[in-house]
Amino acid sequence: MLVVPAAVAQNDAQGEISIPENIRLFAENNPNVRRATAVVNGSVVTGTDVDHRLALILAANENKVSEEERARLRLQVLRNLIDETLQIQAAQAADIQVKQEEVDQTYARVAAQNFGQNPGAMDAYLERVGSSPASLKRQIRGELSWQRLLSRNVAPFINVSEDEVREVMNRLEAAKGTDEYRIGEIYLAATQEDQQQVLENARRIVDQLRKGGSFVAYARQYSQASTAAVGGDLGWIRLAQLPSELAEAARDLNTGQLVGPVPVPGGLSIIYMIDRRKVLTADPRDAVLALKQISISFPSSTSEAQATAKARNFAQAMATAKGCGAVDEVAAKLGAQVVANDQVRARDLPGPLQNAVLSLNVGETSPPFGSIDDGVRVLMLCGRDDPASASGPNFDQVMSQIEDDRINKRAQMYLRDLRRDAVIEYN
Repeated sequence: MLVVPAAVAQNDAQGEISIPENIRLFAENNPNVRRATAVVNGSVVTGTDVDHRLALILAANENKVSEEERARLRLQVLRNLIDETLQIQAAQAADIQVKQEEVDQTYARVAAQNFGQNPGAMDAYLERVGSSPASLKRQIRGELSWQRLLSRNVAPFINVSEDEVREVMNRLEAAKGTDEYRIGEIYLAATQEDQQQVLENARRIVDQLRKGGSFVAYARQYSQASTAAVGGDLGWIRLAQLPSELAEAARDLNTGQLVGPVPVPGGLSIIYMIDRRKVLTADPRDAVLALKQISISFPSSTSEAQATAKARNFAQAMATAKGCGAVDEVAAKLGAQVVANDQVRARDLPGPLQNAVLSLNVGETSPPFGSIDDGVRVLMLCGRDDPASASGPNFDQVMSQIEDDRINKRAQMYLRDLRRDAVIEYN
């Protein structure tokens, strides 16, 4: 919260905030930075709450975080918990209740997606990294509460006409064959007064992401857009749907690349290219492949030169195999292992390998790949089912996308108002 000198008159909520150019701080103690607990409209956010939520971020980044970054993350986590508390309170004030069994069911689905087991496996993981099931369940409760509040207080007042939807669909058809992008965004709100501080924070986030930090984890904890709940994923969009600043920055990104911070109206954005494809055009990477993987391992004492020579000889021998029916016999002579899978989606392969495999004819093998530790392997293409022609989103899907975009914008304003009216004490 910004403290305004008493001499500055504020006649309305949108009054101008005036700060002298040369200021002197009369105290060093800043409760927002130094202390971890807060009371938000009477609800307590404890230091343990902050520790447990921070542990999730650190685990997502394999604890490769400097002390300075850890302190900044801690402050951001506190802010996120305050927002989460405000969202839960707002839902309760609107008589919206999220039952514990609903939270538990969502928790169980998350556990199944990440561990393929019962929730007990995730309980153990969370405790091992220094977090807790209660912390994640609180986050789930906050997200469910906020979604239902928006469904009641925002969504019913979002109007999208049939003409708007048809206009978008016509533009899609006209854009057939052009590029479409799946982009992740971390949006940080900034005012003229705190622009420099937010910029420095954004640069630190980018630095951590370039060092291997999880974009989804940072988006969930940092982004102030409603897409934070889904890891910042904006879904499939065309550049024309983005603010011009982001469209220009994203235009030349390849899959897996990052750019930012990019100044946008109201703040800064960091964007990540998750994927890209052609509008209303079948993507070759959606092909389902039947593959055989043939692999050999290296003795522990193998040198780089020896591994390279052995990989070359292995590739040459595999090139003599006349199709998938004969590959097992050739592999047996080399002492190689063969694994078959006829349900491999091309896009699930590593990027460089996608192009190599998609260029193969049936019975041909990929270039050798691997490492001294993992051995060398090749993939032989045994069959390929190409995707059907893309038909594009239907009327209802386009309408839903427009509605979601407008709800997201209203949600940001809603949360801003909750922050403005909140009574927050730092202990």
